[in-house]
Amino acid sequence: MRYGSVIWVIAILLAALAPASAQETAEDRADERIVVVASFSILGDFAQAVGGARTDVTTLVGTDGDAHVFTPTPADARKVAAARLVIVNGLGLEGWLPRLVQASGGHAAIVVAATGVPLRGAEAGQTLRGEDSADPHAWQSVANAKIYVANIRDALIAADPAGEAVYRGNAADYLAKLDALDREVREGVARIPPERRKVISTHDAFGYFEAAYGIAFIAPQGVSTDSEASARDIAATITQIRTAKIPAVFLEDLGDPRLIRQIATEAGARVGGTLYSDSLSDEKGDAPTYIAMVRHNIKALTSALAE
Repeated sequence: MRYGSVIWVIAILLAALAPASAQETAEDRADERIVVVASFSILGDFAQAVGGARTDVTTLVGTDGDAHVFTPTPADARKVAAARLVIVNGLGLEGWLPRLVQASGGHAAIVVAATGVPLRGAEAGQTLRGEDSADPHAWQSVANAKIYVANIRDALIAADPAGEAVYRGNAADYLAKLDALDREVREGVARIPPERRKVISTHDAFGYFEAAYGIAFIAPQGVSTDSEASARDIAATITQIRTAKIPAVFLEDLGDPRLIRQIATEAGARVGGTLYSDSLSDEKGDAPTYIAMVRHNIKALTSALAE
C-alpha cells in the first residue's frame, strides 16, 4: 500500500475510533429519524423521496461533486458510523467506499441501488473503450431509476419495518412521477428528426440513456472522469463529427469544458449546452433533483437537435 493510502486509512480509523460521546451511532438515535447515508447526490434524492420525514438523509459526495474521483475524509467516516443504512450505486462507481465502510467501524446495512438493472458494459458482454467494468451510470435510464427506487424502498422497510406503509406510499407516488418523466423524455426525442439524434459529450455517461431513448452519444473519454482522452481519441471524435454530420456537442456539469470547446472549434460544431451526468446541482441550479436533471437534459437536447 502506498504511503499516502496508509495515512488516509489511519486518519479514517482514528476518526471512527473516537470516544462514543464524540459521535452518534444508529443505536443512539433509535427514537429519532432513520439515519441514511447515500454515496452521491442522485441516490440521496431517491432516498429522500422514499424516506420522507422518517429519514435523515446525507450524502458523501455532495451536489456538483464527482463520485469517480472522490476522496473520503474522517468526517465521512463519522457519517457512515452513525448510519443505519448506506446506499451505494455499485458497478464500480465508488471504488473508495469499501475501505471507508470498513474503516468506519459502523454496522449499517448496505444496499446496492443498481442491483437488478440490465447492465451495459463488460459484465453484459460489451466493450467500453477497453475498460473492464460495467458502465455504472444506470440512472440515466428512467426505467432503471425505478429499479433504484424499489431497491431503496425495500432496504428502508428492512431497516425500519414500522415505517413500511410510509415507504411504500412515498415510493408509489415517486414511481408514478418517474413514469410521467419517462413519457416526457420519449415525447421530446420524438420531436428530433432521426438523422439528428446524435451528439458528442465529454465522457461516456449516457449509454443507458442512448439504449433507452435512441439518441447516440459519442464521448472522447471513457465511463470514468478519472480517465483522459488521448490525442488520437480527440482526432477521431473530430473526424466523426465531420463525417457523420453530428449537429451538436455538449458540455457536462462535471467535465472540463476546454476539451469539448476545443473539439467544437476544430470540427466546426455547435455547443448545444450543458448536460448533467453524475451529479445534481445545488438548489439554485438547473438540476436540484433527479426529475429536474432529466427534464433539463432532454430540454437541452431537443433545443439543440430538433431543428
